[in-house]
Amino acid sequence: MLKVDNLSKTFELDNGEKVKALDGISFEVEEGEILGIIGRSGSGKTTLLRTLRGVEPVEEGEIQLERLHITPDTTPHYYHELKKITAIHLQRNFGIWPETPYNNVLRKLYANTYGDESMCDFKLAEQLYGDEALKLLKLVGLYDKKDHLGTVLSGGEKQRLIMARELAKKPKLLLLDEPATMACPKTKQETLDAIKNINKELGITIVLVSHLPEIHEYLSDRLIHIENGKIVDEGEVEPVIQNFLKDMEPVNDINIESTDECIINVKDLFKRFFLLTGGDVLNMEDINLEVYKQDILSLIGPSGAGKTILLRMLGGLEVPDKGEILYKLVKEDDSVEWVNIGNASISRLDIRRKSTFMHQEFALTHYSTVREQLATKLGYKNRKLMDKAKSRAKEINLSDELLDAIYLLTDLPANEASDRLMKVGLPHGILDELFPKFPSSDVESEVKEIFEDLNLSMDILDRKSYELSGGQKVRVMLALQLISKPEILLLDEPFGDLDPITLRTVTNSLKTLAKRLKFSVVMVSHNTDFVKEFANRAVFMDDGKLLDDGKPDILVDDFIKYCHADYLM
Repeated sequence: MLKVDNLSKTFELDNGEKVKALDGISFEVEEGEILGIIGRSGSGKTTLLRTLRGVEPVEEGEIQLERLHITPDTTPHYYHELKKITAIHLQRNFGIWPETPYNNVLRKLYANTYGDESMCDFKLAEQLYGDEALKLLKLVGLYDKKDHLGTVLSGGEKQRLIMARELAKKPKLLLLDEPATMACPKTKQETLDAIKNINKELGITIVLVSHLPEIHEYLSDRLIHIENGKIVDEGEVEPVIQNFLKDMEPVNDINIESTDECIINVKDLFKRFFLLTGGDVLNMEDINLEVYKQDILSLIGPSGAGKTILLRMLGGLEVPDKGEILYKLVKEDDSVEWVNIGNASISRLDIRRKSTFMHQEFALTHYSTVREQLATKLGYKNRKLMDKAKSRAKEINLSDELLDAIYLLTDLPANEASDRLMKVGLPHGILDELFPKFPSSDVESEVKEIFEDLNLSMDILDRKSYELSGGQKVRVMLALQLISKPEILLLDEPFGDLDPITLRTVTNSLKTLAKRLKFSVVMVSHNTDFVKEFANRAVFMDDGKLLDDGKPDILVDDFIKYCHADYLM
């Protein structure tokens, strides 16, 4: 069905360095088979899928898919034909229309016939494809969310919606790049079962890229191990996985214990979300929580339980309908003030300077170098530069409250920050004016120790974001959070892109950093092994409520059973 012969691909970086992403890849896939591909971050897995899809041209070698033959001499017409009979779900792709899952799938079905989903005639599309759209949503476990807005779906639900849209194209070959990585065990189980159903009921051949051994154990018929662009092992699933994991670091046995000093006090929090079409999406109430100094606290629970919303409220990025979140602020004279993170004030600005937020759908600035982005982050968080920002705000007659409201934007993803500035009529340049970059020449000394802890080479400082592997991007983003030596680190599922070997290294590094820098962490994570290894406390949430608080090992095992996550059993 699919034959790949001696496929090679080389990329040239801006500095002239050449990187061989694929090096003589050859394999075959039988019709109806699920072929698994495993490998570390940056090993070439995604480049291989993009080449099979026709997004990356064949540089050396050839691809035979049914009667279609792709070589280095192939014309654009045949690449177009390749794209018509393949579908791909790319890693961290959340590109959906801001409307219901039902309409998202209708658009794609309509486009199969009429060519342009942006001009979809929904009345005609529903008559022609309504039943088919509902069938696809059932297949990926989103039937109950068919009328919800795409913007209120969880990360895992968005991924399954993208999969349903790809299936609407009726592909011969489905290419999946980490299709369930960001999902909770419950959603992941539903996604994996959906992939099984797709393979069984629709007979679609699947090439599945995942760095998670448990996914391949549950789904793959055969497994290929890729490293440095080469196939280093292939065959039955279990032996290949054992070989893949043989060089994993042992668990760092550092024990991090929290103190009895409360630093965040959440009191009687209430927050309700509604669908525009009517009814509750999420009803959060009676949220009471204390976070202690050196807590490594993980919020666990099913997708849509309210974990990210709670974390965003802790970061002051969302405001509760009722209740308050108080942060302990120790001033220079050692006096203590409890600051409400929901109210703009100069004290809240000082709280933000000492904390940092890493988002699930994070994005590095595409064309900026790592050095430039680190300099920008230090400009936001460095104490001396913060004092200069306060002085500059007074010079241009900005109130303390407005300065604090602008400073909030530095913890948001760039697109969300730009949207908020636009809504209040402020130019994007106001951030650069108030918070100039830290001197680029001094970045190296500031980040050297953190780069060593995160196993990042200093050579990447002058690389641009698009020149980094997925694993490097995650670790650079983490370095951006840690370079200012924050007291509180808020993490929203940022490590889903990391293979287990790299994740173990990052986890060990984080434990070392947490012990040395004594920062506190509140995080959302669906990776049960990561929670067990890193956290010293877990809180279980579902349906907007805190249901349990205790030791991570016990709560994680209970959570797995609660989710009926057979792939982890």
